Amino acid sequence: MRIRPATQGDAAAVWAILEPVIRAGETYTLDRDMREADALGYWFGADKETFVAEDEDAILGTYYLRANQAGGGRHVCNAGYMTGATATGRGVARAMCLHSIGHAKARGFRAMQFNFVVSSNVRAVGLWQSLGFEIVGRLPGAFAHPALGDVDALVMFRML
Repeated sequence: MRIRPATQGDAAAVWAILEPVIRAGETYTLDRDMREADALGYWFGADKETFVAEDEDAILGTYYLRANQAGGGRHVCNAGYMTGATATGRGVARAMCLHSIGHAKARGFRAMQFNFVVSSNVRAVGLWQSLGFEIVGRLPGAFAHPALGDVDALVMFRML
């Protein structure tokens, strides 16, 4: 698997990953009816560096990295990850997170924070914890899950 910076030429493959996750509405706070152009505009936003994970020229996942805050908080970065349904369980998210940690360090970030990890996304929570992230905050009932109702959102953090 190779992780590389995304290009606009990757947009269709990235949308193929983003769309089912957005439509499911179970892990991201994006509007479930978000249009393709808006979703790609968000994922490839000027405030982000966007990457793709690929294997034999098939894009398996994507992530972005950005400063979490401006000014006095700009040394802490934030990232978002999505893996294609056919690549689930193949270590793609782990590889992307490890890549993002290394890239963030190289960019001079000193910590990484996930602002809103949906607590019912137990695979992601476990993965982030295995990579050194700690739950530093809990937002009770902050996420309206389409099947489970209101569930907690977690703030996860690690030093780099």
